[in-house]
Amino acid sequence: MKVKDKTKFLIFLILCICLTLGLGFGIYYLTDVVFNGSFLDWLTEHYFFIESQYDPEKGIPGYSYRPNWPKIKEFVFSLFLVMLTLWALSIYLAAHFNAQRQVRKTISKTSRMLHTYMHHDLDSNDVFPPAYAEVATQIVQIKSTMQRHEQAMKDETDRKNDLITYLAHDLKTPLTSVIGHLDLLEEAADMPDAQRRKYIHITLEKALRLEKLINEFFEITRYNLQQIILEKEVIDLSFMLMQLTDEFYPLLSSHSNTIELQTEEDLTVYGDSMKLARVFNNILKNAISYSYPHTPIKVYAGKREKDIFICFINQGKTIPAEKLNAIFEKFFRMDEARNTNTGGAGLGLAIAKEIVTLHGGLISASSENEMTTFSVSLPLY
Repeated sequence: MKVKDKTKFLIFLILCICLTLGLGFGIYYLTDVVFNGSFLDWLTEHYFFIESQYDPEKGIPGYSYRPNWPKIKEFVFSLFLVMLTLWALSIYLAAHFNAQRQVRKTISKTSRMLHTYMHHDLDSNDVFPPAYAEVATQIVQIKSTMQRHEQAMKDETDRKNDLITYLAHDLKTPLTSVIGHLDLLEEAADMPDAQRRKYIHITLEKALRLEKLINEFFEITRYNLQQIILEKEVIDLSFMLMQLTDEFYPLLSSHSNTIELQTEEDLTVYGDSMKLARVFNNILKNAISYSYPHTPIKVYAGKREKDIFICFINQGKTIPAEKLNAIFEKFFRMDEARNTNTGGAGLGLAIAKEIVTLHGGLISASSENEMTTFSVSLPLY
């Protein structure tokens, strides 16, 4: 407690004691003077022995008063206890109300300091005095965490807005091409069959490209609205991975890649089969998109002491460390040139991470020496 606060408390305490003493004297004055000595009459009657005797000098009967010391002692002791109680009560009330006042004052002061620090770009030492060092440390951590979250949300929003802008711009190119080639086909009725087939093929490619871009828009919207709910069951993980490799055969062939699958037999996991299939699907799509042609994509799956692991390894350009740290963030795309033939809406790996996390597992990525590995671990059931 500061010296100024101690002085105020002592003054308040002295005033309370003086008020108590003044109240006692006032009661005495009221009973003895105002009520014309009635208090003394009561005191004499109850705490003195009164004896009748004759006064020979005056020739009239008189009275003698002898103190009843046992009762007087009892009265004085009782009075002392009452005064002590009043004194203790006054100190308690003084301390209680002063403590409440100090608490309100401290809360109000702390609130003002917190408001100042949170809404202004000031150093904590400029706002919080040394006595508030613990509060300052905690609020600095809270503010730092809030700023990181706000920056992350801002970065995510910026990436999303940039992506939508790029996609909207990229829609024009295939659409213009489709319209142009359809106009040529309509106007040139006598066009040679070879040229007609060429234009039809180009138009189909651009239409498929346009469909892919539109699907990316839908993917962004669907991600913003969806809430992932798991429907768990026992899954034959070995069979799921074998099915997945078969389904990807056309895409692998078009990129001149192959899959080498090595998995333990009868490997099972407890989870949502549709959601986990989406995880592996997204990882494989990413691996195929960024693999060198004529290289295998290796998939390993097995059981460890506490979990089940699935690894996807592909050979391609080494992912820089700064991009590797952001690869699971929403709307993040590794292709800086916006080559949407290889990059999607930047949601596949972010969705994969959410699904794996909901299953109580972990997903990570590493890249070095032109080898990129995605690792998924799922808990044993």
